[in-house]
Amino acid sequence: MKENTSNRKLEVIPKMEKYIQYMLEIIIKIPRTEKYSIGTEYKTSMYETMKYIMYLNKIEESKCLYYTNIIDAELNVQRIYLRIMHKNKWIDDKKFNIAMGQIYELGKILGGLIKYYGKNNKK
Repeated sequence: MKENTSNRKLEVIPKMEKYIQYMLEIIIKIPRTEKYSIGTEYKTSMYETMKYIMYLNKIEESKCLYYTNIIDAELNVQRIYLRIMHKNKWIDDKKFNIAMGQIYELGKILGGLIKYYGKNNKK
């Protein structure tokens, strides 16, 4: 199971990179006033998420649950930003659905990691 967990941790990196690239292309096209407010917040959240994902690959297993929970919270914040952007019609339905799908994929991987670390880190 340990090897499977390691693969999941590594699998999330390229998916996160793809998601960040996609969202940067969207953020560039939203209205200027929003690009520098919600767009900046969104980018900061994505970069923080990537940073914590990178930590997962470097830290000891006993600390991984802490970081997976932080990543989960950041993904939830990004979902909220995305819904706000969609509700205000700064992005269309197609882009919204693609981005939400990418977050969903990341969340599924993360959920598996949280379940694994939660089960294996009980004291």
